[in-house]
Amino acid sequence: MTARKRMLTALAGGKPDRVPVTIFIVDQGHFLNQMCPDVPASEHLELQRRVIELQKQFGCDVFVRVLYGLMNPLNLIYGGLDVSQQTENWEVTTTEFRDGRTLIQRSVIRTPDGTLTQDFSIDEQRPGTFCYNCTRHPIQDLRDLQIASRYEPTMPSHWPEHAKRWIGAVKAAVGDAGIVGSWSPYGPFNVGSLLVDLSTLYLAPLGDPELHAQLMEFAIRRSLPYLRAIDAAGVDVHCIGGNVGGGMIGRNTYDAYLLPYEKRYMSIVQERGTPGMYHNCGQIMCLLESYKSLGARVVEPFSPPPLGDCADLRAAREQVGNAYAMLSGIDQVNVLQKGTVDDVKRATETAIEAGKAGGGGFILQPVDFLEYGTPVENVEAYVATALEHAEY
Repeated sequence: MTARKRMLTALAGGKPDRVPVTIFIVDQGHFLNQMCPDVPASEHLELQRRVIELQKQFGCDVFVRVLYGLMNPLNLIYGGLDVSQQTENWEVTTTEFRDGRTLIQRSVIRTPDGTLTQDFSIDEQRPGTFCYNCTRHPIQDLRDLQIASRYEPTMPSHWPEHAKRWIGAVKAAVGDAGIVGSWSPYGPFNVGSLLVDLSTLYLAPLGDPELHAQLMEFAIRRSLPYLRAIDAAGVDVHCIGGNVGGGMIGRNTYDAYLLPYEKRYMSIVQERGTPGMYHNCGQIMCLLESYKSLGARVVEPFSPPPLGDCADLRAAREQVGNAYAMLSGIDQVNVLQKGTVDDVKRATETAIEAGKAGGGGFILQPVDFLEYGTPVENVEAYVATALEHAEY
């Protein structure tokens, strides 16, 4: 099989010629900045090409997750309302100021029904590596939400063509060496976390059910145009953030208050046949059965302790069965970044043997993106060991 066919077969739950083996390199900063310090963070497409080249050089199946350059405005992924556009009913004034190494963009949004304010912060953690976050959320109560729902501009008319060009360029660079995913608009609870404080978000289902219901509906509605434009552009898989509603809230709460909205959104994500990959950043084990009802074709990353709670990947594999494909692997911090080559080899062999036990529908990958300072010899040991044990 080509790497592309191998990856697509596994995403569909099938059994390819061997386990697909890939690595997660985020397309700005971190490990990419370590390996390619000469490329500015603003050169988004060139950085995507470097991600592809690095994966090929390490000898793995390519899996590119597009974010920067495609998802503009970044508010869709990192928080806040859309302040990149203005209308007669959505007047935006943005001022910038610095707090140490952090650039803060404060936007005041004036509408016929009231004013909203948000802060979007850009923190340069190290040269070439930026962290983005909405540090002052624009929605404080139901009135604010209704203002945003009524007046926030929808997707610009030029955006679908932008997505088509961007995804097309990345797919051309990958070819049959692998697949192209995108960080598409997140699940509705994650989107909610970008607009309201976490205390409000977590308390709303019981304390303010009207706010919760309207927030989830707004989250879905504002995401759909961008989601469908990305899908029409030909992406191979939608990476959908679902970590904010992770296992720490418990299965009963998830099933009662989150699952109906997450499931509806996931059905739209996959309505044209493109698989959705639901990303949970660690606390996952109590939600394995819930994810069967969610309907996502793929779930990731089944993080081992101490970063996650999946202490036995083989047992998780047995519990999931054929309900959805699984993407998992080894700890990218405590093993790949901080461990020895022998640590990497042992963890990789254990993970891929556990994944193979299900007989298909499994992709091996470090459970999250490679950090700055990860030894190259550790990445090489991971790929070599994985390929040595990848045959079914």
